[in-house]
Amino acid sequence: MSVKPTKPKSGEPPTTGHSWDGIQEYDNPMPRWWLWTFYACIIWAVGYSLLYPAWPLVKAATPGLLGASTRQDVEQEIQAFAEANAAIRQKLVETDLTAIAADPDLRQYATNAGAAVFRTNCQQCHGSGAAGVQGQGYPNLLDDDWLWGGDIESIHTTITHGIRNTTDPDARYSEMPRFGADELLDATQIGQVVEHVLALSGQDHDAALAAEGATVFADNCAACHGEDGAGSRDVGAPNLTDAIWLYGGDRDKLTETVTYARFGVMPNWNARLSEADIRAAAVYVHGLGGGE
Repeated sequence: MSVKPTKPKSGEPPTTGHSWDGIQEYDNPMPRWWLWTFYACIIWAVGYSLLYPAWPLVKAATPGLLGASTRQDVEQEIQAFAEANAAIRQKLVETDLTAIAADPDLRQYATNAGAAVFRTNCQQCHGSGAAGVQGQGYPNLLDDDWLWGGDIESIHTTITHGIRNTTDPDARYSEMPRFGADELLDATQIGQVVEHVLALSGQDHDAALAAEGATVFADNCAACHGEDGAGSRDVGAPNLTDAIWLYGGDRDKLTETVTYARFGVMPNWNARLSEADIRAAAVYVHGLGGGE
């Protein structure tokens, strides 16, 4: 219940006139230190808005009287580091790939630079740890299973030109037939050859179907994968005798692969990265543990 405010006693500050349940609100002035701080903040904000980029416009922001730009600062810093590293980057380009490991300083620079290149451009597919995503077509770069070769020169070529892209005439290229979708094999033959591949990789299989599938394999698959199924790096044909499968190695996944084929694509990085960056990435990947 609101009551009529009473007149303040002698020595008490005036009230605002607000009262509730007998509680009145004093009309105390703000502390001087708080007021001066508040005014200083206003002056500082106005000065900052005039001197530095502050207010967003349609395509940019107000430039400020000082012409300060964090973008320019970053560009200048990048340019400074580029100039500082120019000599060793030139050496990286001029040194034979197989000789980089013998130069400790060059190897250290290439490994560190390559790690940065990998984190920026490669980890989206191969993962931050380069282990890939088995079963989804992203190769593991840590093991010794390489479709196109794992020595540093082969890795450099793969990074440079990519795989099955349409933008580089020198891209690694191979294409598996769609045996089922294009009716090159019927469902019975596909089932037989799948059992044969299961047998090649040491998995549970139907022995009778696998024996029949061996003939189907020899007639349709051995040209790329080899008679023993160990694959061929000349055409990027995977080894079917191990437990490493880009798209999965169980019966269902193998049936899908034989029926519809696979066609993974990797971009050619020579259109986006400098030769020094490509070489650095090759050194980094080669040094992860799976390089040959």
